[in-house]
Amino acid sequence: MRKIFTLLIAVAALLLFCNAAFAQTSNFKLGNELLMTKYHHLIDGKKVGLVTNQSGVNSRGVSTIDVLADDPSINLTALFGPEHGIDGTAKAGAYVESYTHPTLGIPVYSLYGATREPSAEMLKNVDVLVFDVQDIGARSYTYMSTLNYCMVAAKKYNKTVVILDRPNPVGGEIVEGPMMEDPYITFVGVDNLPMAHGMTAGELARFYNRKIGAGIEVVPMEGYTRSMIYQDTGLPWVPTSPNIPDLDSVFGYMATGLGEGTGIGQADKFKWIGGKGLDAQKFADLLNKAGLPGVEFEAEQIGDKGGARLHISDYYTFNPAKTGIYALTYAHSLTNFTVPKSGATVVMFDKIMGTDKLGRYLEQGLTPQQIEAQYAGELNRFKEQRKQYLIYGDGTGQEPGLDAGQVEQQQRPISVIVEGRSIDFDAAPFMDANNRLMVPLRAIVEALDATVDFNGETKEITIVKQDQTSIFMLNSNMVLVGKELKSMDTMPVVKNGRTMVPVRYVGEYFGALVNWDPAARIVTVD
Repeated sequence: MRKIFTLLIAVAALLLFCNAAFAQTSNFKLGNELLMTKYHHLIDGKKVGLVTNQSGVNSRGVSTIDVLADDPSINLTALFGPEHGIDGTAKAGAYVESYTHPTLGIPVYSLYGATREPSAEMLKNVDVLVFDVQDIGARSYTYMSTLNYCMVAAKKYNKTVVILDRPNPVGGEIVEGPMMEDPYITFVGVDNLPMAHGMTAGELARFYNRKIGAGIEVVPMEGYTRSMIYQDTGLPWVPTSPNIPDLDSVFGYMATGLGEGTGIGQADKFKWIGGKGLDAQKFADLLNKAGLPGVEFEAEQIGDKGGARLHISDYYTFNPAKTGIYALTYAHSLTNFTVPKSGATVVMFDKIMGTDKLGRYLEQGLTPQQIEAQYAGELNRFKEQRKQYLIYGDGTGQEPGLDAGQVEQQQRPISVIVEGRSIDFDAAPFMDANNRLMVPLRAIVEALDATVDFNGETKEITIVKQDQTSIFMLNSNMVLVGKELKSMDTMPVVKNGRTMVPVRYVGEYFGALVNWDPAARIVTVD
């Protein structure tokens, strides 16, 4: 009788868990599903180019290619495929050819072949570029680099990019690893991000756009929070590339794949890490004693290579990037492998790391904890910067995130009205990291009936209106107003070949009243 009672309790608990999971996932909707309902106006009547691959499917497994091809209100004119091709079968790094789609009769342009950025020719018959590709949450995975390059091309050729948002499968809360430094930016690390950025495609697009200034529209998910991992969405995993067939490979990618050129590498599709000359048992023991969350390590020899197999016990607390740094550091302590070094060309090890500092730390014999401490400052600064680009809250009410209406509102163009006249700019105004509206220098100066002189050597921007003079300086928060030196909470910058200045300070230093209406996204200067 007691066994039956225990069994009934277990069944009841299982039913409660299933009901809770269904309640969570039944409200979840992908961006590609909302495109066809709430956001269809973004593509209605347009010539659409679609950037996608086999992962671009809705919750019923229907390809976005088929959904758009069957939509009579649009004209699907071109397809674009990232690394591995539009079907996801090409090997990592393999050249992919462009071709004509066998049934649709439209071009399938490879963005991992002769070019990685859509050309003018590729975009000549496209009004809107729609992006629907599943990422895995790692800086070095190239699908989000393709998104970045598409945004650059869209800016160049005056196109709009619509990003159909998808989950970050390893979750939106773990942000970890060394920051990408400018000299090491490449296609395997396209912007100043840590190894694990904890952002979705839509959030990354907003982050990228601080440098690019393209016309973008993010179609957000519904029912998604930062605390969710892929398993919480209720969606089946579609292999994103040949070596990422399942979620254990997704979660193991950064944990086992950081040792490019060191002799320490992954096996079994990112579920094992090791190398020649590595004592498997000592390696596993070091990793298990480190107290890394959500994972245990089993010593395992594969051929002549010693290593450890990952057993992920808690996908929510498991930190792939941190685990990868620890694994590589312990492997170096046991084998003293040669650290690849950049010279005239940047080695892949430094490209993946985003810096040459990690290699130096290994050679200095730093512990993984010491290495963590070295990159913690820059990582924490990124975490603060990242907040302004996030769309989704954490589901606890502590971090509200943005709802679909707020995302749409933030994507509306910003208007600037000076003394009742709407100003046309040749470069789009944008909100900088200090929440200050930046506008093209010459346009705002002319609108204020002032004159401007720029000294290329000293980087000084001298603005004169009647008998008033203000001298700004590129990349400095100091400004000379008449004879008084003042400080701002932001600074003029050059973006996309245009000198951008903070409209509030430029206006107020010449006696104007500057007002920002965030709901209407209108600045008035009177």
